[in-house]
Amino acid sequence: MSPGMEASKGMQTSKKTVTLVLGGAQSGKSYYAQQLVSDFERVTFIATGRRTDAEMQQKIARHRRERPIAWRTVEAPLSLHRTIRSESREADALLIDCLTIYVANVMGARSESKNNPKKYIDAVCEAILASKACVVAVSNEVGSGVVPAYRSGRIYRDFLGQMNQKIAQIADRVVLMVAGLPVTLKDSRIGREKGAAGLVSAATYESTESESANGGRKTHLGSREIFK
Repeated sequence: MSPGMEASKGMQTSKKTVTLVLGGAQSGKSYYAQQLVSDFERVTFIATGRRTDAEMQQKIARHRRERPIAWRTVEAPLSLHRTIRSESREADALLIDCLTIYVANVMGARSESKNNPKKYIDAVCEAILASKACVVAVSNEVGSGVVPAYRSGRIYRDFLGQMNQKIAQIADRVVLMVAGLPVTLKDSRIGREKGAAGLVSAATYESTESESANGGRKTHLGSREIFK
């Protein structure tokens, strides 16, 4: 059984959860997010991409082929918060892919968002909190690169960075994908009795567990330890 399948079973047997999957381009974040919801019976895939050119059309078509036929797909390039609220009524899990494109769409269509991103961020966060279904949101981590040369690029970076931060705050789990490998940044079930200050990173958790099981020798345990 793959790590993602193990993870999705953990989500399915628990109460409603919110998971944020971050990563760079081609880091494996979309595939991993799909594995998280693969065991749910009713899955709605919320796509934020637009068919802007031939390359994007091919990419959307390829992604559709890769998803299970039984999944419902809804396109929400601008009305993400409303789509989350409406689709959560009939779904067991919502997969939002991705916040990166959603922010770009909003900036392009609604100029006031550049000066007031909080309005849009809050709308998405409130919809996620109100969702009756489990939510998995995919987004790019854009703050690790060079400072964009153009003002619009810096505004976009800040908008998405703030969106990621706010959703990370309300999420039960936050996972960073690196070269196809999941690294847990937050899991509210770990150290829950200690409160927010008791949250530990995956690196600490995995090292402690692996040292105990292997007489002090550290080994990578994989995402099954993160989500079990």
